[in-house]
Formats: sequence, C-alpha cells, structure tokens
Amino acid sequence: MTERVVILGGTSGIGLATAHRMVDSGREVIVTGRDAGKLDAALAKLGDARGEVVDARDYEALQAFFASSGPVDHLVVTVTGAPGTTAFADLTMDGVREGVEGKLVPHTAAARAALPVLRGSLTFVTAASAGAAMPGTAALAAVNGGIEAMVPVLAVELAPVRVNAVSPGVIDTPWWDFLDADTKAATFEAMAAGLPARRVGTPDDIAAAIAFLTDNTYTTGVVLRVDGGARLASAA
Repeated sequence: MTERVVILGGTSGIGLATAHRMVDSGREVIVTGRDAGKLDAALAKLGDARGEVVDARDYEALQAFFASSGPVDHLVVTVTGAPGTTAFADLTMDGVREGVEGKLVPHTAAARAALPVLRGSLTFVTAASAGAAMPGTAALAAVNGGIEAMVPVLAVELAPVRVNAVSPGVIDTPWWDFLDADTKAATFEAMAAGLPARRVGTPDDIAAAIAFLTDNTYTTGVVLRVDGGARLASAA
C-alpha cells in the first residue's frame, strides 16, 4: 500500500522541498500550513498532494487534524519560529516565549497529537544554532536544543516508531527574508566562504536528508547535521 506522509509546515522552504521529494517517490502526501493562500500556492506547485489549514501551535486543531487523517506512516515537522538573531543583552522574555511557542511547542504538540495514528517515523527539523555557540542565538539554541534533546528519549519511548531530527546549517529559505536582498546576498557570501562546502545550503539538501531518515528503517534516535561542515570551520 502507498505510504502516507504528513508534512507540517509544508508550504515553503524545507517543508515544500520535502513534499516535492515525497510526491516524486510515489507517496501520498498531506501538507499543512497556517496561511490558506500559501497552502493553495504550494498545492498548485505540488500537483498530486492534499493540504489542510492547520495552526501547529493549536493542540486541539492538531488533534482534530490527525483524528481525520487516517494512519500516518511518516510525520515530518518543519514548523519554524520567528526569524532573526538577538544579542542576549537585548533579549526580552516575550522574545523567549515567542521562540518557545513558535517552534518548541508546535513540534512537541504535533508529535503528541499524532501518536494515535503514527506508525512509521517522526522527523523533526531543528537548526544548527543548537550547540553552535553563535553570539545572538541563545534563544534559538535553547529552542532547537530542546527539540533535539527529545529525540533519543522519544526514539526509546515510542519504539517501534522511529524518531530522528535533521539539524540544518545556513539554508537559503524564506526564514532569511527579514534581511533585504543585498544584505542577504552579502551575508550568504560571507558565510559560504567560511564553510568547507563553500556554499550555503538549499531546501533540497535538507529534503534529501529527511528522505534518508524516512526511508532507512534501521536509523532512529539520530540528529543528522546537514550544515556544509560548519561544525568543522573553526578547525579548518
């Protein structure tokens, strides 16, 4: 039977690239997003996929969605929080709460709400800010590190459902659109120069990693870092 894949936050960037790859592999794909207009645009690009407007921050909405989805073979959670970095001295508690409510809570809520129907794998998408020690990313690191800390726990507790995460480095997605075009280009150029890969990543790079974790039935409890070698840059 055709496997069913649900991609929460599948209307742009990494989520949309993952949806394209899953559709191309012949799976039944359901994508969700908060914005109906973006969802319709994504579905027009995907062609053979279904979609539903779901606010991943709303646990009751997630429960209702999974109650009507039928069995789910693979769940991919690509929901992300607000973009940008903030010096710790300028960090507000409202900013911390926004990060938690925008990403940590939706990832946790999605995994919990899907339990009654999930039967194959769960893949979170975190970020290299967890453990990267980059100034200005303390709140991002806390949120993404929190999600990554759940991976081995859930891999054991939810077995035989497999639980993994992909931790992307700098990826050219709409997350960076808080920068104007020239600043974004200059930022990416400077970052690429310091990476062993000598380029920033693309959504397809991360979609390929998600596909590996989805397909490989002997991989669980893993945080797969796809960062162009950023973790090695200080030693290069």
